[in-house]
Amino acid sequence: MSGPLSRWLIPVLLVVGTAQSPCLAESAARQTPLVKAVQQCRRSVVNLHTERTDTDDADSRFFSHKPRKITGMGTGIVVDERGYIVTNYHVIQDVDLITVTLHDGSIHVAHPVSFDRKQDLAIIRIDAEELLEVMPMGTSCDLMLAETVFAVGNAFGYEGTVTSGIVSAISRDVEVDETQSYENLIQTDASINPGNSGGPLLNLDGEVIGINVAIHGKAQRIGFAIPIDDARRTIARLLSVERLDGRAHGLQTKNVKSPGRHKLVVKAVSPGSPAELCGVLPGDVIRHIHGKPIKDGTDLERSLLGLPVGKVVDVVVEREQKKHTLQYTVGVGKSMESTVAQSRRSVPVVSTAVSTSESRPSKPVSQPQVVRQSEDDNALNQVSELFGLTLSPASSQDLQLLRGRYKGGMKVRQVRSGSPAARYGIRSGDVLVGLDGFQTLGTENLRYILRSERVQNLTTMSFQIIRRGSPPLAGTMDVRAASSK
Repeated sequence: MSGPLSRWLIPVLLVVGTAQSPCLAESAARQTPLVKAVQQCRRSVVNLHTERTDTDDADSRFFSHKPRKITGMGTGIVVDERGYIVTNYHVIQDVDLITVTLHDGSIHVAHPVSFDRKQDLAIIRIDAEELLEVMPMGTSCDLMLAETVFAVGNAFGYEGTVTSGIVSAISRDVEVDETQSYENLIQTDASINPGNSGGPLLNLDGEVIGINVAIHGKAQRIGFAIPIDDARRTIARLLSVERLDGRAHGLQTKNVKSPGRHKLVVKAVSPGSPAELCGVLPGDVIRHIHGKPIKDGTDLERSLLGLPVGKVVDVVVEREQKKHTLQYTVGVGKSMESTVAQSRRSVPVVSTAVSTSESRPSKPVSQPQVVRQSEDDNALNQVSELFGLTLSPASSQDLQLLRGRYKGGMKVRQVRSGSPAARYGIRSGDVLVGLDGFQTLGTENLRYILRSERVQNLTTMSFQIIRRGSPPLAGTMDVRAASSK
């Protein structure tokens, strides 16, 4: 681990990947619940190694100024068999290279997929030759003080380290510095060390009950983990099919978790969405999608992620204590793209003044181009003020990065130092293709997205960028209320 949170690095420990001896296999007394739990989960824990370039050399006054490589380490948990891995955001923040070592010793290069800096979670992905084993998920709703837990991870670079302890406390709030704090953490005395950040805290059933995130730098055996129930809500957003595939399902859901009972309840269904056309109703409990069991929002997003447009899959719901099998068609109805089209119709796209109604003015106003230019400038200034981004229309060369997946975007010309955009890893040269769930095809989209009645109560806003040589990158930035322009 490296960086400003290095003194708080979270510990996740991994099982030593050595074969059992015949003596161990023959001794039932040595096959403790902890040994069995470690055997169950170890294939789903991965070791992370990172590399970044530092050009700020304090000795450059006396020696030649040369960039230097700084290495870091962390741990990850497999959350989808196709290579999706969750870890802490601070593990991969501002790094140039992420390598993942699996339980079998194979090494893979990983790419960031999405992240949430405030919750300190990120999704990365590797292209593995075989399907990975997904970590068994538990719940943090029934934790007991003093129950036995263990951590697995890349402690100080010692891959596959396992440590054990107990739940020391729950609902701890921890402040690291002025930019990072955590709420509702699990406190444990299972030893965690730099390099264990992002790894699992597990119970004796071999199920994840937390994601290790921090330690107290001046204490011994005081570590903290994000409760898995909290983490799964964030992971669901980071794996959202609308965010990653650009196709909304139209479901608003709620995770219901209690001891021995996990279910996903539909709160609302967007009109005209694929879910409504499928026949899903508020109050339904989603049990299976495409043959996969659904226990929470993360399972919902995983089940639909990567499916081609037009594919029909079975959705099994429980309604009034009866099961119903519905037919869900991927990409039909309203999606991110159709919502953007609607937003474009709600603002004039010709050189006229903005009307208070959604219809186009019947007569052009005087000096329309001057009015339009002023509105465009206000939108760009608002983006700069809120996020620290200087944007301009993307060139044809920039649009080649989109590979036909998006209709357009805005080129990032400059990122203000210390701004939200800088903190969340956006760089000059990136192409901004999405903001708050809408495509950013031009300034007219920015004006719609950032109009005061939309953003005045927002505290966060999602974004999606395209970067040369990397897959699409999504995240969530903190925002403040925007003043009316």
